[in-house]
Formats: sequence, C-alpha cells, structure tokens
Amino acid sequence: QVQLVESGGGLVQAEDSLRLSCVASGRTFSINTVAWFRQAPGKEREFVSYISWGGSTTHYADSVKGRFTISRDNAKNTAYLQMNSLTAEDTAVYYCAAGARELGVSMFLYDYWGQGTQVTVSS
Repeated sequence: QVQLVESGGGLVQAEDSLRLSCVASGRTFSINTVAWFRQAPGKEREFVSYISWGGSTTHYADSVKGRFTISRDNAKNTAYLQMNSLTAEDTAVYYCAAGARELGVSMFLYDYWGQGTQVTVSS
C-alpha cells in the first residue's frame, strides 16, 4: 500500500502562484508514476500532469502547459506541482495519485490517491 498526503492549497488572487506537495509513504518502491488531477464543482475529475518516479518524463494537460510545473524529490518521497499565473478556472480540489503501471492520463491507471487539497482562485 502507498499513502499520499497533499498540502499547499489555499485561497489566492488571480495571477498568484501556489506550490502543492504530495508526500508518499509505505511501499513507495512500487511507484512508477505520480500524477496530479483536479476536480472543480460540478465537473468530472481531470488530468493535470504526471511525472515518472524514477526518471524525468513529464506531461501536462493543455490547459496548464506553460503555467504549471511538476517535479519530484525521491529522497523526500515527495512530488510537487508549482502553479503560476493562476486563474479562476484553476479553482478545484487537487488530488495526488500514484500508480505502478505505465505513464498515462487516465485516472484508472492510478491505484493510490490522496485526500485532496482545495485551491481557490479569486478574480
């Protein structure tokens, strides 16, 4: 089992920045990919970004490309999501997910999920 705990969400103004963190514990050696998803009120959960746990492969949703940066620190078992130039459309609960399968954008590839952290951007 892998446990994931997110932090770093909050209420910010448009154009502000936030950095989300996701700390993994448990059987972290089994992780191949860590991803961030988000879910806005009344909408389905959507992919934001992923990173390979043992390498440097990253991928972003078009809606965040150029504004968000995903990274990881294996020594700390932590993944990050740096979010810049935030807009009201980025308001959502952000979830960290981890999985042992191949890299991908489908939420069904990820077996472990955090509890989510709220990001609210006011315009």
